Amino acid sequence: MSELIDRVGDLVREAAQTVVLPLFKKLDASDVREKAPGDLVTVADQRSEKLLTEGLLRLLPGSTVVGEESVAEDPGLLRRICETGPVWLVDPLDGTGNFAFGRTPFAVMAALIADGELCAGWILDVTRDRMAVAERGSGAWVDGVRVTTRGGPAPVSTLRGAVMLKYLPEEMAAEISMRAGDIAAILPSQHCAGAEYPDVVSGVQDFVLFWKTLPWDHAPGVLFTREAGGVARRLDGTEFQVTDPQKGLLVAANDDIWADVRATLLGTR
Repeated sequence: MSELIDRVGDLVREAAQTVVLPLFKKLDASDVREKAPGDLVTVADQRSEKLLTEGLLRLLPGSTVVGEESVAEDPGLLRRICETGPVWLVDPLDGTGNFAFGRTPFAVMAALIADGELCAGWILDVTRDRMAVAERGSGAWVDGVRVTTRGGPAPVSTLRGAVMLKYLPEEMAAEISMRAGDIAAILPSQHCAGAEYPDVVSGVQDFVLFWKTLPWDHAPGVLFTREAGGVARRLDGTEFQVTDPQKGLLVAANDDIWADVRATLLGTR
């Protein structure tokens, strides 16, 4: 598996360096379109997914690739994540909105699942050339250095984290906004899950609350966080499953912080 980890990492870097970075701040108007209201896609997304799809199928013959842009064209492809055998999840350019407007962060991400279970994940912060990798049962690394999250509880009044208020149901967003004063800081979304998860692991933030949980956005980060010692659970406390289509996900550096944040922001333990 270790050889596959390295070879996929090389492929992810190839997509970033040969497709994504050369187009950063160099897109023409015709290079960007809406695939749905408010949801952008660029030629960089499409070309990156093509490169990654072809490369991943070569690396693991007999596997299946489910990519964000392919599913946008044919939503039925999403059902393949429930198939038996190895399936790749590909986010060819996470943070497309940032990228399209010449902002950072943005990432290239991939995950490997087998029979619906997370096996490995890769998150490349493109402009920093920083690679976060996780393998189930073996740990989490950033650029080859093993990483772990902070342990133990911390006063709620010291905790900082991002909440995707824009996507939450109106009533839930209002409740969280009302309760947010008990938290040290509610941070704005970075519009890039590939940045939010590593920031929880590194301690830049203590938690992040998502509503939309498309599998390619979250599979790599969930595994990376878990393998580093953090938690990623649905708001009812059940563990995140990549094949589960429900919404709502709270990610935190450890169990204590997860429970305290849920109790503070949602009023439940």
